[in-house]
Formats: sequence, C-alpha cells, structure tokens
Amino acid sequence: MKVHEIAKQLNVTSKEILNFLKGEKISVKSHLSVLDDNAIGLLHNQFSSQGTVAKDDVKEKATTQEKTKKKKTKSETVANASLQQKEITKKKKIKTVEKKGPTRRRRVKEEKHPEVVSPRRKTPSPRPECINIKIPITVGSLATNLTVKTSALIKTLIEMRLFATVNQLLDEDTVMKVAKKFNVEIKKIPSQEEKLVREHERTDDESQLQIRPPVVTMMGHVDHGKTSLLDAIRKSRVVDREAGKITQHIGAYEVTIPNKGMVTFLDTPGHSAFTAMRARGANITDIVILVVAADDGVMPQTIEAINHARAADTPIVVAINKTDLPNANPDKVKAELKKHDLTAEEWGGKTIMVNVSAKTGKGIDELLELLLLEAEILELKGNPDRLAQGTVIEGKLSKSLGSVANVLIQNGTLHVGNILVCGRFHGKIRALRNDKGKNVQEASISMPIEVLGINGVPEAGEKFYVVNDERQARYITEKRLLDLKERSLSGGGVRHLTLEGLYDKIKESGIKELKIIIKADVQGSVEVLKQSLEKLSTEKIKLKVIHGGAGGISESDVILAAASDAIIIGFHVKADSKAQSLLEREKVDFKYYKIIYEAINDVRLAMEGLLEPTIREVVLGKAVIQQLFKASKLGNIAGCVVKKGRLVRNQRVRLIRDNVVIYEGALNSLKRFKDDAREVSEGYECGIVLAKYNDIKAGDVIECFKEEKVATKL
Repeated sequence: MKVHEIAKQLNVTSKEILNFLKGEKISVKSHLSVLDDNAIGLLHNQFSSQGTVAKDDVKEKATTQEKTKKKKTKSETVANASLQQKEITKKKKIKTVEKKGPTRRRRVKEEKHPEVVSPRRKTPSPRPECINIKIPITVGSLATNLTVKTSALIKTLIEMRLFATVNQLLDEDTVMKVAKKFNVEIKKIPSQEEKLVREHERTDDESQLQIRPPVVTMMGHVDHGKTSLLDAIRKSRVVDREAGKITQHIGAYEVTIPNKGMVTFLDTPGHSAFTAMRARGANITDIVILVVAADDGVMPQTIEAINHARAADTPIVVAINKTDLPNANPDKVKAELKKHDLTAEEWGGKTIMVNVSAKTGKGIDELLELLLLEAEILELKGNPDRLAQGTVIEGKLSKSLGSVANVLIQNGTLHVGNILVCGRFHGKIRALRNDKGKNVQEASISMPIEVLGINGVPEAGEKFYVVNDERQARYITEKRLLDLKERSLSGGGVRHLTLEGLYDKIKESGIKELKIIIKADVQGSVEVLKQSLEKLSTEKIKLKVIHGGAGGISESDVILAAASDAIIIGFHVKADSKAQSLLEREKVDFKYYKIIYEAINDVRLAMEGLLEPTIREVVLGKAVIQQLFKASKLGNIAGCVVKKGRLVRNQRVRLIRDNVVIYEGALNSLKRFKDDAREVSEGYECGIVLAKYNDIKAGDVIECFKEEKVATKL
C-alpha cells in the first residue's frame, strides 16, 4: 500500500505519514512509496481512531475560531460603514435645513410664537379694490392684475360659458363681468388710438362752428335714372364713363349751385348686387334722394334703399324721375310710397316729393332748392380750423399712383403733407385731387377728395384721422394690426345680438329696441309676421321690423342686419351661398321657421328670458338636380351632382327653388348608379327620389340637413 493510500484511509495527510515514518527511521521517498506490513501496523497504532478524532476536534475548533474572527471583522467593517453613512446623511440634512428654512417642528413653534418670523416666508398680496388696465387684455395678464390664479380665472370664464386659453384676448364686456365677480372695480386705460378718436370726436365750441355743405346720396332701383339725374345737375356726362351706363362704384361729386351754395353728391349703384355700397352711402350722408321712375314705380331695390336710409336715421327726399314719358304716373308712385310710410306733403305727409326729368331738366332747380332748405333745417355745421377726419368712400390700387383712397371729409381741413391714419394703414399725404381730377393743396368739410400717399388700400367705410407725427401713426397702425391678428387667432370678432341672448342684453345694457328683418316666401306672410311681432313691444323694449320682403335671404339683408345689429327671421326661405358665408363671417343671428306662431312665441319667450333650448340646424350638404328620369314605380328620379358636403340617407332634406323652400321631408331612395348608398360625397353623382313628392325640376337644389338641440345662452 502506498503512502497516500494509507493517509487517506487513516484520514491524515501524506506529509504527516512521511514525518512519522522518518521519525521511526523508516526510509520512504515520497507519497508514492510502497509501505510494508510493519510500517502499516505502526501507522495504524499511531493514527488510531481516537487520536484522529481528537485531532479533528482541535482542527475544527481552530476553524471555528477563524470563522468567528472573520465574522467579527466583517461586522466591524459594516458597523463602521453604517456610522460613516449616518454621518454623511446628518451633514446633508443640516445643509437642507439651512437651505429650506425651519423644520416642521420649528414652524409649529413659529406659529405658537408670532415673534419668530422666517425670513423666507411670503404673505399673499391683498386683492385690490380698483385696478387700471388696458383693454383688450389676455387671460393671464388679467389674472395677475386681479391677484388670482389663472386656473381660477379660467374656471370663472367657463362658468360664464366662455372657453378661453391663458393667452386669449378678452374684450371690455367680458373683463367688466369678470371683475364684478371678483368684487374689483376696473378703470380702463385709454390707448393712443382711443385718445386720438376722443380728441377728434370732441364737441367743438359753438363759436368755432361754421355752416357746411350737405352731403346728399342718390339711391334707388336700377335704371330709374339716378346717374342721369346727377348728370343733369352737374351739367356733365358722368354716365358715359360707366360700363354699360350703369354705375359700378361709389362716385362723389361736388356741385356748386349759383348764388345758393355747395352740395356734395354721392352716387351709389342701384342694382341689388351693390347693396353694400348703398349701405355705406346712407351711413355717411345727411340727406338721401330716393329716385323712383314715374313709369315703373316702387321696386324691390327701392324698398331696400328706403330701409337702409331709415336704418341710418337719414331724412329722405323723393325725386320722381322720367315724368316726361307718356306713360308716367307720379300719383301712382306717391300712392305706392305711402304704403311704406312716405307720404307727400301735398297729401298731408312730411316727405318732400318733386317731379323731375333728367332728360328735359324739369324740376331740377326746385329739387336743389328743397335740398338746401332741408339742410338748413338740419343745421349742418363743422369746424374747419382743426385736424381733419372723415370716411373712406372707396379705395383702389393704381399702377402709376399706388394706393388711392377716395374719402369724404366730415370735419376739419385736410392739407398736403398731413400724417393720416386710416384703419391699419397710415401715410404722409403726397397729393390731393378733387372730383375733377385737379390737384389741390387742401380740402375742407363735406368735400370729396382723392388722397395719395397711404401705405395700403383702406376698406370702404373706414374712418380716417389726421395725427401730429408719423411715429404716433405707425404705433397706432401696428397696434391695430396686432389686435386684428390676435382676434383672428382667438376667434374673436364682432358679436351681434342674438335671440337667445336678448334677455341678458336687456338686463345688462338696457337696450330699448329689437330690430328684426323678415324674409318670407310670399309678401302676405311678411305682413302677418311684421304686425304680430310689433305687437309684442313693451315698455322695456320696442320691436321694430326694419326691413321685410318676399324671396330668399340675400347679401343685402345680411349687410343691413350687421349694420343695424338686427336679427333675421326667415319663413320658408333660405339664404343663398354668398349670404350664408356672410352670415357666418358677420356672426348675424338668423332664425328659420316653418310656422308663424313659433316665430312669434320664440321672440316673446326671449323677451321674458324663458326661451327653451333651441333646435340648431346643421346643413350636411347640397346637391343640384341636373336631369330628370321617370320610373313607373318610383316616380320622378332626380339625377344630381353633390356640390357641397354630403348627402346622408337617414337625414332630412328640403327642395329649394329660387331660394324658396317648396318641399321638406325624407329621402325615399339614394343611389350611386344601381346600388343603394348610405351617403354620397361632394363631387359625385347620385340618384334621388323624394318621399311622396314628384314636382322637381332641373336646377332645383336638394339640401340635406340634421337638427340638434342647443342650450339657450342665459
């Protein structure tokens, strides 16, 4: 048996075996040496089981002590690390306390002992009782001025049914309402623009005022002879310069009446397409000459002209033209005008009516004398010794002259070299030209003049003012541009009166008059609605129908409503596409009714503040009938092209002919070629069958719409 084998058997090391054998003087070389039986016996006696166990105990004890020592060393290391970490944490806490201020326990002590005040603690600023701010103002700036949180202010605006962002501009009415809710008085800081307007619109001293020429507007139906009559007055051929001898723009002419004075005439187009120009003419004039042809009588545009003049609160003088014709009947014209509350003086009324002829010159001198007499009664005066102000009649862009503004001076005197502000444009006047095309150095009150030198083309109806320096003019126009941009981004704009908001408006501003425009399918319905609505007038508010007529709602109606802050009521009629776009842009309130008493009832409830949630109509799409097809089972099939939006099978439709609704109901069938369609989009063709209705024609419009409830804005 080898040394390593016996060592293994005796549970000792080979080295111990070798050392023992060496002591016994037994020669062995290594653990691979082979031992004889004597040596093995000695080894068994020496390394018996007891000896081995005792030795193992000693070895195990030593191992345990070594492990304990290692464990103790490790525990000491962990403890030391823990102490170091606690020391670091303690130092950090001390730094944090020094940075943030007193601890919670210390804060409690400070509350118990008021004499101990932390230098970092801030007390909230008290809310001011009165603040001075510039309006319009953003939501965020208003919150800062009111010392309230922006979120609290936005919440208040939501309660007022106004959903605004922090950067949205608020108008004066909204700011005043918000301030009232927070019990803060608002004093508006006037802007430079407002200071300018106040300065120009101040009341002049009576000693500075002088008689000024009247501004007269020619209005009436197309081809009734307005321009020809003005041509006869001016002794010039103005009419020959117009395309097709029909006035295509607002002309302004100064006429000298020998030994009597000056009169400024505004010639406005008579055709219905130019109603907007007539409205602008009526709003800047002193007297309206209503021209009516003796052989034709009162026409739709004649009635519109009357209503525009009345909306502008302008006196009317009637010129009954073409009295030289054999079929002329002035008395018939007077009788028709009487129906519109224009009664001739010789018939016991107050309206001046003169029989004239632009062709022969009959009655023109009498007309001019009566105009000057009317102007004398009106006591028209102005102050020529002040900075000029007035209104733009028309603006245009000339290739050779640049921006040209045709303006009417309403006060003061305009000089070459003046700095002028007009809307969002300004400039130094380079030249002034009168109505005859001659350059002049100055222009005074009631004089129409062409102005060169403005840095843009102003819109008709814009006010202009002369300022002292170009820096002020630039500041005002830049501010106007910025306000215009911010309003467009925030969806702001002019807010006209609505039927839903009528009661609140009565309570807030105490409005005394509700103006209404009525359009219906027939004149009889117009008269019934007018009489019924005007009977609703009370002591608090008077209802006044400023215009009514048969036919669809036109651009002229919308312009008149916007200028007069009126509500349009339509009975079995709709607005054409141009009028609809203008309604949305001008935010004019339009109500559509199928039953007369519903319109009357809604107006009554609106006045009492009891109007129920309204049904708002949403137009989904429009299609035009191109061709008719006949089917024995289905009846007439309308071959259509969808021009706008989409037609949906389960929604209601109406058939419109010449802007008048002649049918309203449901689609019996909607097809694309031979297949049934759920909906048909814009630009596609389709076949339509109306439920229980066959009276359709090519050119008719089929309008698809849906109705949804909208809460009343109270």
